Amino acid sequence: MRLEPVGAEALLLVLAEQPDADLPLRIAALADRIHLELGPLLVDLVPGWTSLLLHYDLLRTDHLQLGKRLLPLLEDWCAEAQPPRSGRLHEIPVWYAGADLAEVARACALSEAEVIALHSGTEYRVGAIGFAPGFAYLGELDTRLVLPRRRTPRTRVPAGSLAIVERQTAVYPQASPGGWHLIGRCPRRLFDAHAKPPCPLAVGDRVRFLAIDEAAFRAEGGVP
Repeated sequence: MRLEPVGAEALLLVLAEQPDADLPLRIAALADRIHLELGPLLVDLVPGWTSLLLHYDLLRTDHLQLGKRLLPLLEDWCAEAQPPRSGRLHEIPVWYAGADLAEVARACALSEAEVIALHSGTEYRVGAIGFAPGFAYLGELDTRLVLPRRRTPRTRVPAGSLAIVERQTAVYPQASPGGWHLIGRCPRRLFDAHAKPPCPLAVGDRVRFLAIDEAAFRAEGGVP
């Protein structure tokens, strides 16, 4: 475990070197505890797969004072043997008709049906949210589907695109550039700035993808 200053107003807690299935839950619980105990000193908390970034109010504290306040909380967190909760389960419909599905199948020496079965047959954990508002990094992908990033990223990936790369999968909540492999389309909005919360997924939650056909995709409001 390490505490590293990040600029003048942030402190990074490096909590592990490698992620595991329970770590996102534990980091989410730690973020809740720190917010409860030290909330007035903080501007934001950003959980990651193996870390927690604290943005603090420089008029109220600095990284040395904050580090001292954090030590007893971190000692208690390290002593916890089990995750405090299982995380909510979200079942998200997907029409597996992404632009790269056939290419992914060839690269993995699988049929398209096998790619769909492997991807939809796995329960994923939300490990981090970032890159773009509501972009939830989900892991871990079945090893038979692991691929590096595309050599040439797309300048525009449509909103709702389901993608994979390395051991992760995600749904692009907005149209944006991206270098992941597109294997499906999700008809649901996974980020709405006017909703509370704006993102239905939270770090530590669980996700399963439900394979649907084009008719069901359109019925849920999806636009091919």
